[in-house]
Amino acid sequence: MTASVAEEKGKRPMTLLYSEVEEELRAAVRGLLADRCPPATVLKRIESEPYRGKLLNSVYDLDLWKTLAGEIGVAGLLIPEEYGGAGATASEAAVVLEELGRGVAPVPFFTSSVLATRALLQTATSDQARELLGRLAEGRATAALAVSFAASPYQPGRGSAVSAGDDGTRLSGSVSSVAGADVADVLLVPVDGILYAAEGASVEVVPSLDLTRPVATVTFDDTPATGLGPVDVAEVLRFGAGLLASEQLGVAEWCLDTTLRYVKERHQFARPIGSFQAIKHRLADLWLDVVRARAAARGAVADGSAVTVAVAQAWNGGVAVHTAEEALQLHGGIGMTWEHPVHLYLKRAKATEIALGTPGDHREALASLADVPGPE
Repeated sequence: MTASVAEEKGKRPMTLLYSEVEEELRAAVRGLLADRCPPATVLKRIESEPYRGKLLNSVYDLDLWKTLAGEIGVAGLLIPEEYGGAGATASEAAVVLEELGRGVAPVPFFTSSVLATRALLQTATSDQARELLGRLAEGRATAALAVSFAASPYQPGRGSAVSAGDDGTRLSGSVSSVAGADVADVLLVPVDGILYAAEGASVEVVPSLDLTRPVATVTFDDTPATGLGPVDVAEVLRFGAGLLASEQLGVAEWCLDTTLRYVKERHQFARPIGSFQAIKHRLADLWLDVVRARAAARGAVADGSAVTVAVAQAWNGGVAVHTAEEALQLHGGIGMTWEHPVHLYLKRAKATEIALGTPGDHREALASLADVPGPE
């Protein structure tokens, strides 16, 4: 799989369409998730992990992650071949995120293989960074970028108060709402434009709206760290926001597909409720929203500019939330219960809507990028 991805990279021009290699990658990931981690299994896993101020056990399915990383090779998609990765593009990573969004899969792909990897690649001139990239590519280690999940490309320092000692080998301070920190072997910490690798920090998982992606407060108390090199955190978060739109697309697609199946099966007044005109109109509107979300997500990963990323996040975050809300309502009584997994999708959608910049943040940035004057 990884070899064909790398070969495909240099052959095709930029396009919003899915390539044959991307569809093969999608099929491999979807098949594995259907077999090992369907939504009902995710729900059962979440319910078995009690919250008492912090998680007693990680909600992440690390066995599933080992299979994804080792057998399918998703962990090293964005890592160049010279460092042991697949040398793929953001488009391939986006396909994986679509499928992980469809399954609300509790694996650290986005936090480790997207955000942390993107930051680490900026420092790949150092031996330590290259060695860590090799470990990440093989799935032997996971990393997390110690930046608040509520930060944005426009406010990359939100939620962080970390400083480095005079000799640059110790870190002190804390970062709130860090996603993926509880299962990370290495924390990558940006301080004053320099990326540090740290191990041994205090990680306290805190209650999160999204039960499938915990966040934590990370505290550094004179923690040993290694400086890796300069890092542009805003660029990393912009790249992550563009790919997050694909995960939001996956969430919306599952909600729409599941709701379509349900309204064909549920009967009222001796008719499927999907035959009622009002239901048809709501579903048609949702379908149009999801189609637009797909175009926005593909544009963000194909181009990657600040404008396309802002467009994707300004649209897709709200679409994922709205589609999940409609799915919950159109499922009727069963949709309101904890037994149905739709609430996991609504929570994932809402959590990602406010992650890496809210739709309002991205609309405001888009107005500035497009030189559109705001209201006076």
